[in-house]
Amino acid sequence: MKKTCLYEKHVALGALMSPFAGFDMPIQYTNITDEHQAVRTACGVFDVSHMGEVTVKGKDAERYVQHIFTNDVKGAPIGKIYYGMMCYEDGGTVDDLLVYKMNELDFFLVINAANIDKDWAWMQEQAKGFDIDLQNRSDFYGQIAVQGPDAEKVVEEVLGLECKELAFYTCKTILSSPSTLHQSPIIVSRTGYTGEDGFEIYAAPDYINECWDKLLASGRCKPCGLGCRDTLRFEVGLPLYGDELSQDITPIMAGLGLFVKLDKEEFIGKEALLKQKTEGVAKRIIGIELNDKAIPRHGYTVLNMAGEPIGEVTTGYHTISSDKSVCMALIDAAYAKLDTEVQIQIRKKVFPGKVVKKQFYNKNYKK
Repeated sequence: MKKTCLYEKHVALGALMSPFAGFDMPIQYTNITDEHQAVRTACGVFDVSHMGEVTVKGKDAERYVQHIFTNDVKGAPIGKIYYGMMCYEDGGTVDDLLVYKMNELDFFLVINAANIDKDWAWMQEQAKGFDIDLQNRSDFYGQIAVQGPDAEKVVEEVLGLECKELAFYTCKTILSSPSTLHQSPIIVSRTGYTGEDGFEIYAAPDYINECWDKLLASGRCKPCGLGCRDTLRFEVGLPLYGDELSQDITPIMAGLGLFVKLDKEEFIGKEALLKQKTEGVAKRIIGIELNDKAIPRHGYTVLNMAGEPIGEVTTGYHTISSDKSVCMALIDAAYAKLDTEVQIQIRKKVFPGKVVKKQFYNKNYKK
């Protein structure tokens, strides 16, 4: 079991620890509801040091990223961040990721913790014929995510990092910290996985520990575990690899076509995804709202009104922010139209509901 650079901090705080993506990670410190509400109303900090980081540098850096990535980074401004997917030739998803353009010859890729080894092997295989320096830097970086409506003030006033000038989905590099203890480069970005404004800080482990201590000592930022990270991302319809995206679930099936630029010259999986876009797909990821307080969980069967199986739940909760029993599910495309009546089998009972938009809570990102 791997441990992040903040592991001892979590244990000292009495966090409930549990395996996640090969790491021993904090699920909660007090309870998921309190931590969830802290991010929605004030500020929370997450240890996300388990995430993977890969650097692509060299003459062909942009061309390589274009080749493996569904979004379009050609000619992007320095400091811009893009969300998208890496796909197999058949359109299935290798992973979803963020691509940071650090400069014309330098890209910084952030990948899911559970996929680091798989992604790294796949990226190396695709790198043949490109003049690039490809490095897996996952073990070098620690990372924290400071999220919530107060995040900007907390990062600036508690950590001393200027960030208010960052637009949504942009980043910058700080060559040395305000502290005399740390002089390695720090990357600060403004993306978030919660539906709220927020910042990510990537740096060497000693500086990440220093930031964590300052944030908690300030009393202005609540430590938050992966439990509420999941409830927060789910409420605003953000996918989790392994649930709403996988080798068998393409970006088109997941409703993420906005991040698949089919007018690009080429990228791996383009032909398959273009066919899905033009001809349609057999299954889609949709939202479902139940008429009851029963909670639909991952893997539960979705039925049509005749009682026939048409799919299964990918993620489900009784939402904290809106007090509704809702889920995302992969179902037959014939039933994916909004307001279509469906049912979900929960243990020995069947509960009626309807198809709704996947976003169960309005995002409050920096505009």
